[in-house]
This record gives sequence, structure tokens and C-alpha cells, in this order.
Amino acid sequence: MSQAFFRSLVQDASRLYPPGERFARHFAAGKLGRDPAFRHLLEHGLIPGGARVLDIGCGQGTLAALLAAAQARHARGEWPGDWPPPPALEDYHGIDLGATDVGRARSALGNAARFTCGDMRNTPFGEADAVVILDVLHYVDHAAQEDILRRVRTAIRPGGVLLLRVGAQSDSLRFRYTVWVDRVVMRLRGHRLERLWCRPLAAWVSLLASLGFASEARPMSEGTPFANVLLVARPSARAGPA
Repeated sequence: MSQAFFRSLVQDASRLYPPGERFARHFAAGKLGRDPAFRHLLEHGLIPGGARVLDIGCGQGTLAALLAAAQARHARGEWPGDWPPPPALEDYHGIDLGATDVGRARSALGNAARFTCGDMRNTPFGEADAVVILDVLHYVDHAAQEDILRRVRTAIRPGGVLLLRVGAQSDSLRFRYTVWVDRVVMRLRGHRLERLWCRPLAAWVSLLASLGFASEARPMSEGTPFANVLLVARPSARAGPA
């Protein structure tokens, strides 16, 4: 997929937000256009067709908007031949704590997706074939992280996938910058964070393994100064977590 095509796809997605929602449109265009994770999910077909998608920490529904725009393009025959077709989904359920963001998501997607304003620590997940958690788990403590991932393991149907992006804790300048930016952004949104509950990459992989996932780590900071890694995790052959 050419960069020009992807830029036009991002514009399609941002236009799903009502014209009066100028902030939502600009945010969607910036987030989708600059964050490499979104293009990566499409380019590598990581969300299977016919899936039930659970997007934990969905924000204003930017991923849902991108997938909807991609489906519309594909239906018109406007899709690069060297990329897998975008997934036609059975269901899309986004969960986010921010009522304003959830309202924006509902305005953009209408009946094409459903969104719940709730805390990921206690909102029911239901069943899913693909669970997406991008840059969210470090806001809750380690015990809550483990509980959420255990519930995700229970929610994922056979053959499903967890797409978990984390900031890989280290002594690097990239990681320190990642944490600093996160704190600034959250403060601008009115949230003061006492700390972020990060882990080294090996600790994330070990935690997932203990809960019944086999995971593959993919660097996800291209074109950015951040220390982000995407963990593509699938239920392992052994039984799920106790």
C-alpha cells in the first residue's frame, strides 16, 4: 500500500466524525497517520475477517473508524492488491473510561460498532476473536493488569488473538521520553498520575505465557521517538490459565 493511499484512507476515517467535531477529526487524522500500529494491523492482516473485536481503551474509536473506512474502500474496489483484504467484522465493541471520547466514537460509527463507557477493570468483556489493547495497561497496577489479561484469556475464542502494545521499560532515553509524554498528555486531559505501572518486555512476555499465551514481539516505534512494542499473542496449545 502506498503512503499516498494510506493517507487518503486516514482522511476517510477522520471524516466519519461529524463536521462540527473538529477536534475529533484532527485527532483521528493525526493519530492514525503518525502512529505506525494502525497501518501495521491492516498491512499484516492481524485482525481476522468475521471477527468479534474487543477494543479495550478504545478512546474515540479511531481504530474502528479506520476499519470502517477500509471496508468502504475495499467494497468500491479501491484496495491495493499486495495487502490482505480489510476484515469484515461480526462485531466491534469498544470500552473506554472517558465519556466524551465514547460519545465521539458513537457519533462517528453509529450502528457499525458499539461502545461502552466503563472501567476495563470491571466492565464485562464478553467473547472476542481479536482483543486490541494499545497503550492502556500501564495506567493500572500490576495486579489489575494480570486480572485484566486473565479475563481477556477467558474471553478469547479458539484461534483468536490479543494485540497488546506496551512501552517496554528500560533505562533508554526512548523509554524515559515515552513516560514523560504520557504524563504530559494525561495531565492536559485533567488526570494526574502518581505513577505508571510499566514492565520490561521480558516481563510482559513472561506474564502472557503464565496466562496461557504464546507471544511474538514486534517493534512498533518506527518514525516516532517512543519505546513501543506490539505483542501479538495467541492462546497456546496448553489449557488456559488456572
